[in-house]
Amino acid sequence: MQKSRLHIQVSVRDQELKLRRGRKIIRRYPVSTSRFGLGSEENSYKTPLGKFRISDKIGEAMPAGTIFVGRVPLKPDDAPPSTEDMVLSRILWLDGLESHNANTRDRFIYIHGTGHEDKIGERDSHVCIRMRNADVIELFDLVDVDTPVTIRE
Repeated sequence: MQKSRLHIQVSVRDQELKLRRGRKIIRRYPVSTSRFGLGSEENSYKTPLGKFRISDKIGEAMPAGTIFVGRVPLKPDDAPPSTEDMVLSRILWLDGLESHNANTRDRFIYIHGTGHEDKIGERDSHVCIRMRNADVIELFDLVDVDTPVTIRE
């Protein structure tokens, strides 16, 4: 019997990410989605809904807490970016699979680590799905490119 494929489900209402194999929940993680609400409009800073896939995995083997700018890790002596919504530790870049969210990859929507772990469980991000750094590293190691992702209200 063939093993069911892994699938990520994000509940905006519950601020929770579930990693599933078929009907079985493998892991549960608290997350933070956008403080600006839900949607796929360009420059809206909203978290999109629907069906996606992981298009790229970035940051393998980087130390926890590594800061990424434009998906490139900063060097230890580089100044951190002047944003409060830094991308840390790992990046799972999402690609929208439906007409209403087809711009997701171009909007640079990720599942990533954060420097605001105290805000996990609240709608506080600037579009992406934030996770605790240890959690996103664990998730990163469990999933592959093309893993399906569903984000629901």
